[in-house]
Amino acid sequence: MSWNVQGKLTRLPEQAARVAELAPDAVCLQEITDKAAPLWEHGLRSIGLTHVAHPEPWPRDELRKRRLAVLTAAREPFAAAAIEAVPWPERALSATFADGFELVNVHSPISPSPNLAKVRTHEALHAYLAADGDRPRALCGDLNTPRKEHADGSVWTFAHDRYGRLREERGERWDAAERALIRGLEPLGYRDAFRALHGFAAKEPTWEWPRWGGGYRLDHLIVSEAVEVGACHYAHDWRREGLSDHSALIAELRPAQLPSLSDHRPPGKPPR
Repeated sequence: MSWNVQGKLTRLPEQAARVAELAPDAVCLQEITDKAAPLWEHGLRSIGLTHVAHPEPWPRDELRKRRLAVLTAAREPFAAAAIEAVPWPERALSATFADGFELVNVHSPISPSPNLAKVRTHEALHAYLAADGDRPRALCGDLNTPRKEHADGSVWTFAHDRYGRLREERGERWDAAERALIRGLEPLGYRDAFRALHGFAAKEPTWEWPRWGGGYRLDHLIVSEAVEVGACHYAHDWRREGLSDHSALIAELRPAQLPSLSDHRPPGKPPR
């Protein structure tokens, strides 16, 4: 499962309880603060996710400006690694398991972030995934894009305004960068796991404006051709209950011709 937990401390026990109910094999969290990290690590270890990694050392010199990071936990051991060229290294983490499956946990910076942090993050991740797309790999997390999805599968990124016009101050590079992960990897065999299963009929926003409604599907799971997707859906009720401002993404993945990640779940628990 993947979930942007909104950096919350007050609702953390409830968030952790929901995660525990799923009995997942792997968890990718975004918006983890330095205070929340040890609490999440303890809670996840207590439910069998004993292998936990988050970017270290925490960037103390940037803590006030960049206080949010990702955290990955799993039942099986994995090798954690940073991803080169990502401008904010605390926002992306690779986890490679013994069977060769790689899970990349990402939280993209928002558009107003300085020094084109969002653009450079998407460009770096695209280059990283494009370099070796033949093995089982999946990228999940809050990508902060697209602005709009159309029924024919086309998208508007946040390089566009509300009318679909390309914003002059952002331009083509920005647009290409935001498309790089959700569309740009398709020629290499990658696909949007949720849309591949469910099509484009439903909008499925994972973040909504609290006062006037409407929102965006910002949280994604992008998988390589070597990954089979048994299920993929969103837990919108967690967001509607106020546990976070984002819906969680829950999926069942199986590296093609390799044992399912769900084979490691506790006895009697359904796959996730």
